[in-house]
Amino acid sequence: MTDAAPAARPRVWKTPPGVALCAEIDIAEPGARGFVLQIGEAFFHGFVVRKAGQVAGWIDRCPHAGFPIAVELDRYLTPDGSTILCSWHGAVFEPLTGECLGGPCAGGRLTPWPVKAEDGIIRTA
Repeated sequence: MTDAAPAARPRVWKTPPGVALCAEIDIAEPGARGFVLQIGEAFFHGFVVRKAGQVAGWIDRCPHAGFPIAVELDRYLTPDGSTILCSWHGAVFEPLTGECLGGPCAGGRLTPWPVKAEDGIIRTA
């Protein structure tokens, strides 16, 4: 038996195109859902927002401190669905552009994750 801490899981910041993520109706309107994809030995963490008939994908990493946006599973949006809220430091972002509207990274933006909705399925682009 060993007391060694588990090795950190390597991260990747891009995904291959064409990976089916979910049905478009699996994400509320407005709503968001997180995804973790294993790519080789590494993992990608991202989330998709559905709002105003559009979808947008974002790497799940706040530009302020590098933490994941949501503390709770799939809780990326404010209760009224109007903005993305970083649960760690209160930064708020526009859901479809990723622009930081306020908080410690004002003027910054989320890193896009290319996704598209096609024939009712959300896929990586």
